Amino acid sequence: MIPGIASRSRRNSKMRYKTSLLKEPKHTELVSCVGWTTADELYSCSEDHQILKWNLLTNETVVVVKLQDDIYPIDLHWFPKTVGGKKQSMAEIFALTSTDGKFHFVSKTGRIEKSVEAHKGAVLAGRWNYDGTALITAGEDGQIKIWSKSGMLRSTLAQQGSPVYSVAWGPDSDKILYTCGRQLIIKPLQPSAKVLQWKAHDGIILKVDWNSMNDLILSGGEDCKYKVWDSFGRLLYCSSSNDYPITSVAWAPDGEVFAVGSFNTLRLCDKTGWSYALEKPNTGSVFSMAWSADGTQLAGACGNGQVIFAHIVEQRWEWKNFEITLTKRRAMQVRNVLNDAVDILEFRDRVIKASLAHGHLVVATSLQCSVYSTKNWNTPLIFDLKESTVSLILQTERHFLLVDGAGIYVYSYEGRMVSTPKFPGMRTDILNAQCISLSNDTIAIRDKTDEKVVYLFDAQLGKAIGDGKPLTHKMEVMEIALDQCGPSSNRKIALIDKNRDLYLTSVRSLGRGHSMHKIGTMVLTMAWNDSANILCGIQDTQFAVWYYPSAVFVDKDLLPKTLFTKDGSEFSRTPHILNYVGSQVSVRKADGSLVYSSVSPYPTLLHEYTNTARWEDALRLCRFAKDQTLWACLAGMAMANRELTTAEISYAAIGEVDKVQYINFIKDLPSKESSLAHMLLFSGHVQEAEATLLQAGLVYQAIQIHINLYNWDRALELAVKHKTHVDTVLAHRQKFLKEFGKNESNKRFLQYSEGVEVDWEKIQAKIDMELAKERERAANPSIRSSIARR
Repeated sequence: MIPGIASRSRRNSKMRYKTSLLKEPKHTELVSCVGWTTADELYSCSEDHQILKWNLLTNETVVVVKLQDDIYPIDLHWFPKTVGGKKQSMAEIFALTSTDGKFHFVSKTGRIEKSVEAHKGAVLAGRWNYDGTALITAGEDGQIKIWSKSGMLRSTLAQQGSPVYSVAWGPDSDKILYTCGRQLIIKPLQPSAKVLQWKAHDGIILKVDWNSMNDLILSGGEDCKYKVWDSFGRLLYCSSSNDYPITSVAWAPDGEVFAVGSFNTLRLCDKTGWSYALEKPNTGSVFSMAWSADGTQLAGACGNGQVIFAHIVEQRWEWKNFEITLTKRRAMQVRNVLNDAVDILEFRDRVIKASLAHGHLVVATSLQCSVYSTKNWNTPLIFDLKESTVSLILQTERHFLLVDGAGIYVYSYEGRMVSTPKFPGMRTDILNAQCISLSNDTIAIRDKTDEKVVYLFDAQLGKAIGDGKPLTHKMEVMEIALDQCGPSSNRKIALIDKNRDLYLTSVRSLGRGHSMHKIGTMVLTMAWNDSANILCGIQDTQFAVWYYPSAVFVDKDLLPKTLFTKDGSEFSRTPHILNYVGSQVSVRKADGSLVYSSVSPYPTLLHEYTNTARWEDALRLCRFAKDQTLWACLAGMAMANRELTTAEISYAAIGEVDKVQYINFIKDLPSKESSLAHMLLFSGHVQEAEATLLQAGLVYQAIQIHINLYNWDRALELAVKHKTHVDTVLAHRQKFLKEFGKNESNKRFLQYSEGVEVDWEKIQAKIDMELAKERERAANPSIRSSIARR
């Protein structure tokens, strides 16, 4: 028997903050807001009316400007630097809101370019949208207003009876999230669209944030809790009660982690809510937080006049026997667990993103990309990056992909740029690992503007596959994944849609439409194996492994027989499969712990044997393992490769007698074309089977398959079109109706019955002649080729 799936669990090594605070604060009063201009430069505003500029490279702090005594700043937000990789003209300006009911456009030098009377009472929040075309402000007067980038009032979006403490734009800048006491409200900008409102906390909500990468919402309030929501208002995570009210929350740009600020408290959390690290610095309340654009550093505005800086260390990456840890901002430790060998990798700049897979470590710093082989940690290949920050790295066996704010780039491990796929309206600033997938020959990208659409590109050329039409599903697609092995002609893509149904389809469908096959329901997360086209997923409360998901294209009845399941309750709620390498699946549980499940190595071995046409070895393996699941996999693999003898043995082993008989019938057919057509018929491809026979000039055989399937109209249509065997079709039709005691009612059959005489002896003689001709053609290749030319 195949060994069961063994699991082991361990707590994930803590990613944590490394924080820094000055001995004496530079501000003399409460710091209300902070904002980054670059990854190393920060502006802070305080109730001491000063705006300070902090340079993290030189550790210098200078006063940019001292504001008028009546301006007490509350919130600041820099104008977006780039949109779609293009620099913005107003990128040197920030919006500053204040207690006097105004917002101000302030230049980098501290000059107030414009002041606008906006609200009665304090302007509590001000945020630019993602492309900088609009500014939203929220006031103590309960009003929410939208302004043009020049400061002209466009509209008053809402009027509440209580102060609006925080506001955030939706990922597409078409919705607004704001607070109203204990309620959260999502209001679309379209006047007729439905408003979503729900009670979110038991106390006044003080801060919200909405991430464009993962489309998740954060909220924190006076009930001392922070919560994670989806964009439909469904609660995904609720923290336990903290000691003090939650005064600030902020998503990291890539949406993988977020920060929570409270009195003398700074917390780092995973996107699913659980806490990586808790710091207790002497800050007073942290009123506002901002992440640098590269997501490596966090700054907090503190109640005691301090500005706290924190950067993330001790991130971990694992692959087979290698364990890599980010020990400092510019250094990594590599540990080989087999021999405990340790290497230290040092970088010129701060590490932003890294990925470890397929025998290579790819590290993106702020200016360069370094590629290491796991066989040699001493001499990396290094090349320069563009100005935008890398937000995602994906790897395959042959190449890797980088995503930044300006585009998508595929590189070889030698550092050569392979391709840069593009499509109209592409937004790389919101691409994450769930909506982009890479294999050796294909790139799949889900469209953000229409989430039912998946664009498919050739990885080598960067051009759309086939006729350029994207794959369109009937529902919004939540997650996509390309299989990793085999030739490009057999490439498959798995997708999970909004209903949590799992579908499989072929990427290169040769002009035919993409036929979607549902292979699972209630699938929460999935991953392909790195060395065989085996798919694993967590299906409701079960852990499932589809040992041969492509069986759905060969024989749908086989699919459930190739599926291995076991109880998955140990993975708890909202688990996430990180990877499936070799025979080990890594799953992150909702509490942050990692669970490793070992899957049987036999299916991977079976894939290896069948991919290299070692059919005898494959049979020996199945006989040794004595497992029905393996036999079912081999039956499907053999039929897909037209290995009829192996298929016959495999189907016999799982007791499919009718299919064994049909395979014997196929083996006895006189010509290759007939055999191929009946194998296509076996897999349910009727049209392809018909086309194969007609192309070979085997018209009678094409008509006969429709007679056997009771496709009477098509059988008659072919007979009439080719002016042959009309009487054969009519004879079989009459016999069929007679058996069921029915009279002919089809007008076309009645029409042709009048002028055609049915004589079974003549029909049988004609059929025998057709079969004799086919045998003759099969024996004489020159006849077959002349028919093919005609």
